[in-house]
Amino acid sequence: MEQFDIDLVVIGAGVIGLAVARAAAMSGREVIVLEAEAQIASHTSSRNSEVIHAGIYYPPGSMKAYHCVRGRRLLYAYLDSHSVRYNRCEKLIVAHRDEVDGINAILDRAADCDVEGLQLVDGAEARRIEPELHPGIEAALHSSQSGIFDSHAYFIALQGELEDHGGMIAFETPVLTGRIVKDGVELTVGGAAPARIKARQAINAAGHNAVAVASEIEGLTLARPPKPRFVKGSYFSISGRTPFRKLIYPMPGSASLGLHLTIDLAGRGKVGPDVEWLDEGAAPPFDYQVDSRRAAAFYQSVRRYWPGLPDGALSPDYAGVRPKLVGPGEPSGDFRIEATNPNFINLFGIESPGLTSSLSISEHVMTMLD
Repeated sequence: MEQFDIDLVVIGAGVIGLAVARAAAMSGREVIVLEAEAQIASHTSSRNSEVIHAGIYYPPGSMKAYHCVRGRRLLYAYLDSHSVRYNRCEKLIVAHRDEVDGINAILDRAADCDVEGLQLVDGAEARRIEPELHPGIEAALHSSQSGIFDSHAYFIALQGELEDHGGMIAFETPVLTGRIVKDGVELTVGGAAPARIKARQAINAAGHNAVAVASEIEGLTLARPPKPRFVKGSYFSISGRTPFRKLIYPMPGSASLGLHLTIDLAGRGKVGPDVEWLDEGAAPPFDYQVDSRRAAAFYQSVRRYWPGLPDGALSPDYAGVRPKLVGPGEPSGDFRIEATNPNFINLFGIESPGLTSSLSISEHVMTMLD
């Protein structure tokens, strides 16, 4: 079995792995990314709403709150400088009478997290902005900083800068086992060319497989071993013209931000994701098929804010799976970015708003490298 020595290994070529590897390569580090799939950003990174989140929902002091706000500011600047398309289309979080207290609580929390561009409006103003909203909407939180973007062009830009600065990606190269050694980490990889890789430092950004990868590293002791859970979220596309210009969000639930309505850069509308907890012990690979029978719940939920949604307008589109560190009914968890060993950094539970937060997370990880 061939053996290689390298300065830094990043495990996973999702958006977080790409952002971290890019930052490391641009700082002069010798970097290789080990990716189990045949292409970049195959799972969580590319199976979402492509929304740029303002940072509204997250508890003050949490990693999600900090990295979403910081990451969103960095992301807009990056998209501008790299000519990646986006639309700062803004967002309305809408509330019925029994939800108004909740929307005020969200506004207070967002203010504590330094989220700019928020305004609380009454139902009449919300319907002036978006006339097709339900007449029972009594209040809405208007975010001027929310948007959508071409996430795939963003991934390619990150990959290009990584490679332009000497980094590389080894595709179809899963990490099988590893061990912590005195001066670094030794990893055994599979694929068409099994090999042993000795790295001075390693970053585990394996997404769905991050906990599984960490469990295979001999000598890596975790203070709080995470118990991974997974939530599948399905999306349905909207046929015909969608009469909204802004993102429309209901009040959030404990496991997701609700069945929200977005319009992509081509003008196509979609709603989702819903929440389908996978069985405890579920593990990749996941079934990404969308069950058409879930449409009934979509119609019911969406018509609470868009009563004019026509019958037959929704069609199964795509699905994603979010890695969670909590179970059903528990408060939403936070990102876990930790180095229980100075040569091995783990990133666990990087779900939404991970895409928006990616450049901020990469900054954070760079401060942890020597």
